[in-house]
Amino acid sequence: MGMKDQFQEKTERMQQQGRQKAEQARDRMQDRAGRRDDDEGMDQPLHQEPSERSRRDREA
Repeated sequence: MGMKDQFQEKTERMQQQGRQKAEQARDRMQDRAGRRDDDEGMDQPLHQEPSERSRRDREA
């Protein structure tokens, strides 16, 4: 195998790895966007006043 073939194979491997990393990054961004949408749609805010939180706990 000549040097040219070795460089070509290495280049192809690096390009494939780059494509995989880009795809993984896109997937992570989509997951984060989906979780953010889910969080915005929650019925109860996360930072409730303690008295209101305890009242809801008692009603449940």
